[in-house]
Amino acid sequence: MLNFKLNRRQLGLASAMMIAAPALAPNKARTQTLPVLTLDGVRRAGKLRIGCEATYPPFTYRDQGQIVGYDVELAAAMCRSLGVTPEFIDTQWSGVIPALYAGRFDIIMSSMSYTRARLERVAFSNPYAEAGQSLLIRARDADRIKTMEDMSNRVLGVKLGSPGETLHPRLNARIQAAKSGAGFREVKTYDEHPAAYLALMQGTVDGVLNTLPTLAYVIKSQPNRFAVVRGIGADNWAGIACRKEDTEIVDWMNDRIRAFQADGSLKALQEKWFGLEFNLPANIPELAA
Repeated sequence: MLNFKLNRRQLGLASAMMIAAPALAPNKARTQTLPVLTLDGVRRAGKLRIGCEATYPPFTYRDQGQIVGYDVELAAAMCRSLGVTPEFIDTQWSGVIPALYAGRFDIIMSSMSYTRARLERVAFSNPYAEAGQSLLIRARDADRIKTMEDMSNRVLGVKLGSPGETLHPRLNARIQAAKSGAGFREVKTYDEHPAAYLALMQGTVDGVLNTLPTLAYVIKSQPNRFAVVRGIGADNWAGIACRKEDTEIVDWMNDRIRAFQADGSLKALQEKWFGLEFNLPANIPELAA
């Protein structure tokens, strides 16, 4: 039997934005009373407090009661340069930015993708993970489905309310333009992604849309069953977030990310947790309209 892990971040783009709009706004009164966070301040505290959602494998999740994952190992490597320990604090995701500005923790590290609303409210590091949409296919179809256009006359699976459901009409139009009007034969909608993955294995659908890191984790958890098609035109990335005024922390985060890219340790962590290397731009990309 297939065993796909669920997480609570399976929210649709539209509903997420509705929730985020009021929740993202920091409390200005509280912000003004908190001192600027500096590297010396982190060293004096002996720890870096990190807000996360500990239900999002393999970034941050609980294993035998402990928060583990890609982000946890990366944070530990980053903190060694300061001689401090990372302390991960499990937090309700919808309120994570207000909690940052309330001083509950120092940074947010839990695959937080770039959005215009977030960029207005927090300072981000450069990308450390991919967060764009990709296509999960059966491993045996890897020679037949190499691009999104190869889904012409095939069946697509999406999760109800997900970014993939929002994206598929645009992808269908692109396929129609490339294939003389022959877009998806059908689009099937599922309540949860694992149900779509099961349909893919059973042959009911030919591909399923989801974020690359999530699909990479599915592939790693289910060897030889699946493959992934990248670069389907919905690229995005994730960064580490802190308060706007904590500029020294941003510079430190970017320095650590660049150092780990240069020495290969970031690639090694990605291959350990996802089974592949992310394609990361050097700086925060401009978001498409």
